[in-house]
Formats: sequence, structure tokens, C-alpha cells
Amino acid sequence: MSHDAVLVLSFGGPEGPDDVLPFLRNVTRGRGVPDERLAEVAEQYDLFGGRSPINDQCRELVALLGSEFAANGIDLPVYWGNRNWHPMVEDTVATMTADGVRNALVFVTSAFGTYSGCRQYREDLARAAAAVGDDAPALTKLRLFYNHPGFIEPLGANLANALAADGVDPLAGSTHVVFTAHSIPNSMAAGCDYESQLAEAARLVLTAAGVADAPHDVVFQSRSGPPQVPWLEPDVNDHLHHLAQAGTPHVTVVPVGFVSDHMEVMFDLDTQAAATAADLGLGYRRVSTTGNHPQFVSMIRELVLERMDGATPVALGAQGVWPTPCPPDHCPAPQRPGRPPTATGASQQRPR
Repeated sequence: MSHDAVLVLSFGGPEGPDDVLPFLRNVTRGRGVPDERLAEVAEQYDLFGGRSPINDQCRELVALLGSEFAANGIDLPVYWGNRNWHPMVEDTVATMTADGVRNALVFVTSAFGTYSGCRQYREDLARAAAAVGDDAPALTKLRLFYNHPGFIEPLGANLANALAADGVDPLAGSTHVVFTAHSIPNSMAAGCDYESQLAEAARLVLTAAGVADAPHDVVFQSRSGPPQVPWLEPDVNDHLHHLAQAGTPHVTVVPVGFVSDHMEVMFDLDTQAAATAADLGLGYRRVSTTGNHPQFVSMIRELVLERMDGATPVALGAQGVWPTPCPPDHCPAPQRPGRPPTATGASQQRPR
């Protein structure tokens, strides 16, 4: 089956103050979260002008991917849609249908296998196709890329640059490397390989940075669920307290669970965790995400060619290439509580 387009599918984010509350309602739709709680979350956006950077990052990625395809003789248009804000994926798939697209490959801006980061995006695609009807194109999600060199190696270079800039060496004990990722409910984690994928990615990033044997930890951030539901721990702020008590002089934080520097990185790490470190007297640096690094853009082309031309898949480390399609029992949908979330829990995936 020939492919005639690529769709970049992302989470979406508000592009101005008037967008914030409608965006948050989209994120939490069907969960009974009151506007009072959403208004509290909206205050985070006030620190950044009421705007998330994620849409601009996606626009740049789409443009770079189009150039990457053209430079390598790949004649495929690149479309873009979001789960929670414009351009909504339903509208994008309708446009693709009107343009005559019949069989598209889909790159999702999430490297790891969780419900929110993988299966839910497949559900988004199915919903969008159903909304269009029988004429909708086939939409095939590309595989997970948490251990692809195009994701790992730029992040490893960013870590190496951060260590050099601060003049610290984790092997000598002058900093401790802390990898962060989005927390998810323990019950959700039990149905997927998220924790093992994160541990592998962290190990691979250290190797790429030239500090393979460095002591390190994988911790979590951005918890947003009801307090009575157990989520993956430790939280990054709690872990900073632990490291300070142990006499650690400096921390180097690597947001391995995120592709780009969007709101969860800027607020949870650059604002909250940085303030925690300052209060504790810890030296602190947050490493840049992979972002739209040229090697990352080339990785997407390689993932496309795997499906189009049967190009040999590549992966670093011992876990190998993630299967395509995903195993049918991987990252099942969470069991929603019987009552609406409490005021402390807006959603299972924090706004970006």
C-alpha cells in the first residue's frame, strides 16, 4: 500500500490568554473538573503571557520536516493536527480527505508507551476518521522512538554541554543527574513498559553524553490526579529534598520524558523545581530537550522510510526496535473513577 502524506499529531496548547480556559476544558472534557480548578491551572500560563510554546514548536517541526523530505526526494505533504487545540486533528483529517489523501503515516510527538502518550493518540485518530466517514484516509501511527539515536543522541549532547558549562562531573560527585518524566497512575504503569523504557532511555543518554557510569535517578513530575490515586514517584521536588539532605552540591536535570521545552518543562522544572533547588541551596541546571534538532527531524524521515520502503529499523541498547503495530494489550485505557476528580486533579495529562 502506497503512502501519500504524513500527519504530525501533538497535544496542542493555547496561543493567547483567551484560549487558555477553553483549551483546559478540552483537556479535561468528560471528567467533571470545575472551572474553579481550571482557573488555578490557568494561572500557570499567566507566567508565560497566556501562551504555550508547543504549537510554535510544531509549526517549526512541520516546516523542517517538509524541507527534510524535499532534500531527500520524498514527495509527501506534511499535515499537522492536535488533540486539544487548533488545528484539531478532526479538522486536519477532514482537510486531508478533501485533498485526496488516502493513506497517511502519523508521527506522534511522544516517545514512550503510555495510554496518554500512545494509545490515546490512536483513539484520537480513530475518532477523527469516524467523524469524516468512509472517505477518511487510512491513518497509520509510526512506532515508538524512545531508544532511537535521533532522539537519544541530541539529548546526550545537550547533557554533555550542560555538564561542561557548569564544570561539573557526575562521576566525581560534583553533580547528580536526575532524569524526569511525566508521572502516571500506578495502575496505568502496570499495563505498559513506561518505567523500563524510561530507565533504558536514561542509560542511553548517559552513554551518549560520555558518562555511562554516572550515578543517576529517574523521577517524576507533573502529577495531576486525585490525591487518593497512587501515581509514580518520587516527585522531582521531593527528590531534590532527598539529595540536599544527602549532601549533594548540584543537580543536572534531564527531562527525558519530553520531546520539547513546552509548558510542563518550563513551569514544573524551570519554575517550580528551580525554586525548590534554590531554597535548598542546590546548584541546578535543566538540560534542554531534544527539540527540533536536525537529527530528530532526520529520525522522523527514517521512521517514515521504514514503513514506505522497508528501510532497516534502528534502535540503541538492549530493548531493540519497538514493534509495529503496537501490541494490542499494551497501555490499556485507564479505569476512570466513579466520581469526578477532586479539586486537586485536573487531568491525567497536564496541559502543555
